[in-house]
Amino acid sequence: MVVEVPTPIAQPGMALVRTAASLVSPGTERMLVDFAGKSLLGKARSRPDLAKQVIDKARREGILTSIEAAFNRLDEPMPLGYSSAGTICGVGAGLKGFKVGQRVACAGGGYAVHAEYALVPQNLLAALPDNVSFDSAAFTTLGAIALHGFRLSEAKVGEQVTVIGLGLIGLLSVAIANAAGCRVLGIDLDPQRVSLAEQMGAKLAVSREEAETAALGFSRGHGSDVLLICADTPSSDPVELAGLIARDRAKVVATGAVGLEIPRKVYYEKELSFINSRSYGPGRYDPRYEEQAQDYPIGYVRWTEGRNLESFIDLMANDRLDVQPLITHRYPVDQAPQAFQMISGNTNQHYMGVLLTYASLETTKAESALPGIEQHTVHRLSREQQTGPGQDKIHLGLLGVGNFATAVMLPAVQSIEEIAFTGVASASGLSAQNAANKYHFQYATTDETRIIADKAINTIAILTRHNLHAQQVVASLKAGKHVFCEKPLAITSETLDEVFNALDEIHDQSQLLMVGFNRRFAPLSEKLEGFIGGLQLPLMATYRVNAGPLPASHWLNDLSQGGGRIIGEACHFIDYLTFLTGQSPSAVTAFALENEGQFQEDNVHITLTYPDGSVGSVIYVSSGDKSFPKERLEVFSAGRIAVLDDFRKLELVENGKRRVHQSRLQQNKGHRAAWQAFANAIVQAGRPPIPYDQLYGVTLAGICAVQALRSGSTVPIPGRKFA
Repeated sequence: MVVEVPTPIAQPGMALVRTAASLVSPGTERMLVDFAGKSLLGKARSRPDLAKQVIDKARREGILTSIEAAFNRLDEPMPLGYSSAGTICGVGAGLKGFKVGQRVACAGGGYAVHAEYALVPQNLLAALPDNVSFDSAAFTTLGAIALHGFRLSEAKVGEQVTVIGLGLIGLLSVAIANAAGCRVLGIDLDPQRVSLAEQMGAKLAVSREEAETAALGFSRGHGSDVLLICADTPSSDPVELAGLIARDRAKVVATGAVGLEIPRKVYYEKELSFINSRSYGPGRYDPRYEEQAQDYPIGYVRWTEGRNLESFIDLMANDRLDVQPLITHRYPVDQAPQAFQMISGNTNQHYMGVLLTYASLETTKAESALPGIEQHTVHRLSREQQTGPGQDKIHLGLLGVGNFATAVMLPAVQSIEEIAFTGVASASGLSAQNAANKYHFQYATTDETRIIADKAINTIAILTRHNLHAQQVVASLKAGKHVFCEKPLAITSETLDEVFNALDEIHDQSQLLMVGFNRRFAPLSEKLEGFIGGLQLPLMATYRVNAGPLPASHWLNDLSQGGGRIIGEACHFIDYLTFLTGQSPSAVTAFALENEGQFQEDNVHITLTYPDGSVGSVIYVSSGDKSFPKERLEVFSAGRIAVLDDFRKLELVENGKRRVHQSRLQQNKGHRAAWQAFANAIVQAGRPPIPYDQLYGVTLAGICAVQALRSGSTVPIPGRKFA
């Protein structure tokens, strides 16, 4: 489906590229389209690993919670495409080596997508010389994949290279091996691909039936020096064939997605080397390389992902390789559905290289200027249909549309009568537009200032990455908006003070700030607080969190973006202890498992003391089993005990009597109730649902917990005066 979405705005370290041509990957994209077209049962059968995750989640959190989460994920659109070319029309701060008006090839899933405009990071761009057309340059990413596989084989001039599987990657591998001075044999099941291989430089190309005999003769009886497996099949036949026709101690490189049941006998007897090629070179899947432009030193890593892109372009520029014979179809982007119907097998057409084109293929420099400001916003309703702020309504603007927003927050908020959805902003135009359509926002935009400045919006919800929270809260407060900020409020003490300095400057005391500490608003929390609250004695509480591991490269572990898991996630549980005591913590100590390169300060024991003598502990663990329930709280005070298990079961014990409250089908962590409390406070000009001294103290406690962990000492948590 082709949809109109807001044009992105150039982000730091990225270029905004006006696309001229993008290449449809018949393997990867056909697989994604086929998966999207399956029924729920078909999806479960094709991805049993994901089905198991849903079942495990249902056991932990309840079947209704899990069904809602699964349907929300399945409803999220996925932009297709990862190989394109166009002209830079905007540059973000810090982008190096590129400028507006420059012709470039673009790479990367989620970046070089099938769209008129694309945001692409620095290391996934490659400059184009004038003699390489956009049509040809659109093949660059797939060419880099083929080139990386060829480099892994270490093939030398004059050696015999056999390419098994002559799809796009296979035919590009043929051309690369030929350009490198190798003798190339191509093998495929399809006669048309066999014929095309000879046009791309193969000395001989044959069918699978002829392969063993032809390979023996072609290699003068020795067998192939190098075998590049570029087929796309679950069968292990290509791997078996490679073993049969390889010479002694040959190298086998699998670039395609094939079965990997390696026959031991032949691979052992010939002592064959087998390598799985990982995409298009070193840097792939490393966010520091792809997203933060941290290149690898050329003296240590000669052929990175980016340098492979450049090398493939050089082959085309120097007339060593021509991709034009591979182009079988061109579709204007508004006819993209027909292209995907074809590659999905819904027509009987033969195809190979399928290009999507965007207006003029050769965009001029005059056309490369930044898009007009109106292109950054798409209105779902006409301006006549849009309503003003009104006194009885909360007109909501949303910044950030990640998985939490679409799977948790928006479903919780949409049923609250006082709230009307007005505008939604996201760096990704697709996610913003999808949220606008699904939840009936009046408009979607990629420009956050459009939301903050909109006079029709009186309340802003901030669900962006953690490093952006404080600055967006400050800007929204200064614009006169009520603000709901998902945790954490800030990731440094300096930015936290900036937030509360801005709050101090507000003249309208009815303007409110709220942080998404939802657990304190859960139904079972109300029962627990009613049982423990008002005892006039200190309490002892332990909150154990089986958080599960995150990849070291996850943005939350990037201290500059996410602040780490203590500041970014454990703040939830610090807040809950604060909710129970009714006071901000006064000091914190913290201990963690030794890192040894495995943990990211996410196996930690945090102890908080409170002014009334209460003591609370947060045991945050990433090294457990995720199938086990996530959260358990135990509270002891004045002869009473309360045990809360994963917001599904609450046990209250007093005088030998035990009461149990249970939610069997659904976990309720209070997301809707938190928003309802915020909405009521706004409409009734009431007090903030969470006292500001607690918002400040909880956020600062997380920051101080990190200091305590690293220093090995108790860290006092400074207070702040509030009116």
